[in-house]
Amino acid sequence: MIRSAHVAPVLLALAFVPAVHAAESVKDTKPSIVLVHGAFADGSGWGRVILLLEDAGYTVTAVQNPLTSLADDVATTKRVIDAQKGNVVLVGHSYGGAVITAAATDSPKVKALVYIAAFGPDAGDSLGALLKSKAPSDIGPALVPDSAGFLYIDRAKFHDVFAKDVSASEARIMAATQKPISGPIFETPISAPAWKTIPSWYLVATEDRAINPDLERFMAQRMGATTSEVKASHVPFMTRPKETVKVIEAAATAVAKQSAANP
Repeated sequence: MIRSAHVAPVLLALAFVPAVHAAESVKDTKPSIVLVHGAFADGSGWGRVILLLEDAGYTVTAVQNPLTSLADDVATTKRVIDAQKGNVVLVGHSYGGAVITAAATDSPKVKALVYIAAFGPDAGDSLGALLKSKAPSDIGPALVPDSAGFLYIDRAKFHDVFAKDVSASEARIMAATQKPISGPIFETPISAPAWKTIPSWYLVATEDRAINPDLERFMAQRMGATTSEVKASHVPFMTRPKETVKVIEAAATAVAKQSAANP
């Protein structure tokens, strides 16, 4: 015989089971977030965004691309995508936008693309051609090649051109640790852009001096991206991380809802 004193706890536990399963179901539908850095930087620049996304329950990975060629960077990004469990939201900053545009074309895991002050090239576009298509930004005159044809930003111009709204001390560190990019990458065209088949989000940095904000708006409109704007330099993921995460979470939420509706 089951004593009545034991029945209530059992019933309470049984009632709690569906709620636990529901919570686990929601968690299971959360996509992984893969962050792709641009030129003159590496994955550590996403630090503030990583912490906020992880605190929100997401699995986050920042790619470390070699910046030796578009093909190399796409291959590196694809390996990271393939290593994720379940669906992926692929996020790119600056040149990283070109990388995600190419890397997601044949990846069934990628369900959303997020462009943070990033290039969103169409078929046949190169970064150099896009930069010339609008009023020129300040990045061109600030670039300095090394003996192997890799490009740096002149340290004396780095703060103004790349990261005007970070502190002077942080800009000094960024300038000293910047990762050079192979010059020919700027003339390498994209073939099949993933944004033509994958839903996209775009964050325009209205005070960007590396990519003309009007060019960012043009690319966002052309890809039909869900677009928002933030008052920031070229690195809103560093200076406006909450606003950046808001855009990424909007994409992730859309993916999670779609996944829950089609298990």
